[in-house]
Amino acid sequence: MTHSNLNLESRCIHGGQHPEPTTGAVMPPIFTSSTFVQESPGVHKGFEYSRSHNATRFAFERCVANLESSGLSEADDRTCGGFAFASGLAAIGTALELLDHGAPLVCMDDVYGGTFRLLTRVRVRSAGLHPTYLDLTDPSRLEAHLAKHKAGMVWVETPTNPTLKVVDLAAIAAICKRHGAISVCDNTFATPMLQRPLEMGFDMVMHSATKYLGGHSDVVGGALVTNRTDLAEKLRFLQNAIGSVMGPFDAYLALRGAKTLAVRMRRHCDSGMQIAQWLATHPKVEKVIYPGLPSHPQHAIAAKQMQLDGKPAFGGMITILLKGGLAESRRFLENVHLFALAESLGGVESLIEHPAIMTHASVPAESRQQLGILDNLVRLSVGIEHPDDLIRDLAHGLSKA
Repeated sequence: MTHSNLNLESRCIHGGQHPEPTTGAVMPPIFTSSTFVQESPGVHKGFEYSRSHNATRFAFERCVANLESSGLSEADDRTCGGFAFASGLAAIGTALELLDHGAPLVCMDDVYGGTFRLLTRVRVRSAGLHPTYLDLTDPSRLEAHLAKHKAGMVWVETPTNPTLKVVDLAAIAAICKRHGAISVCDNTFATPMLQRPLEMGFDMVMHSATKYLGGHSDVVGGALVTNRTDLAEKLRFLQNAIGSVMGPFDAYLALRGAKTLAVRMRRHCDSGMQIAQWLATHPKVEKVIYPGLPSHPQHAIAAKQMQLDGKPAFGGMITILLKGGLAESRRFLENVHLFALAESLGGVESLIEHPAIMTHASVPAESRQQLGILDNLVRLSVGIEHPDDLIRDLAHGLSKA
């Protein structure tokens, strides 16, 4: 049986992996050597310099490529279309290098604050990129825009960060193909356990491996996966030329984390749904945004494209709007304890944060207002603790709000 024929749960553990040839080690060793001996100039064992070639990083890259169903073999590309970077932003930055100077692109209007910052405050200046921000929950907006304006790339998040909008991936991918734009999906929130954009027609997937893939808040990393050999060839050149690669220790930790992704995501999804339903009934909560609730405007699309074991599953990210404003938000956030007040998400422990002040502070206030990132908006990353304990913690915090 080939790894591609395994169920996702098994692919988390075995996908793209081989026993270490020298010792037969089950887990790939951490290869720290920066350089490798050559028998004669240009004659070597496939490894020259660790920025270009590292066996530990290769193992993680093949794993994430397998989970995202790249469909590429090692004969097509050495790591099956998977590429690992020092951070999620390093992955995004490398993906943007596929565009020529001055290229136009379309970006989802609600994205991670670091993505917005990189595009608007760095690449507009340094690369002359021309980003257009659109609400892509209605695919017709993209169709109408591309009918009038060219775009080299379309960048999508779904669910988005932090308002959890959901985008119809198959519809967006089809539009991008008709207009010759590279389609990229940030799949960090859903993970390949819940949705695999390449299977829906996308050209590339991005992950902040810091989040669910690593899963333990102890590693920073990013990943890109493509199912196109032409893009894989370009990304391999760019990864080496730019050099913002994932180090071997981080690759080892990310790979270890990925092996438990399936079991963790089940708990994240189950607890996320239970907590979202409880929050929806709380008198101090004005609104709960969670794709699993029928009240979510894209609930039907989410149920169709986010699935686990063939059934709808909606992840562990919840966004709420409290009754009140910044003062109430502060009191709430200062009085939860099991939920750690911290940036990031996707770890085994539950985290909570205030996007307007923390993760999305780089987004201009006017843009935050338009997107609904208000002073009473709070984002929760539900961990794998017992949901009853998490609910008690939230109840205590809300009692002080």
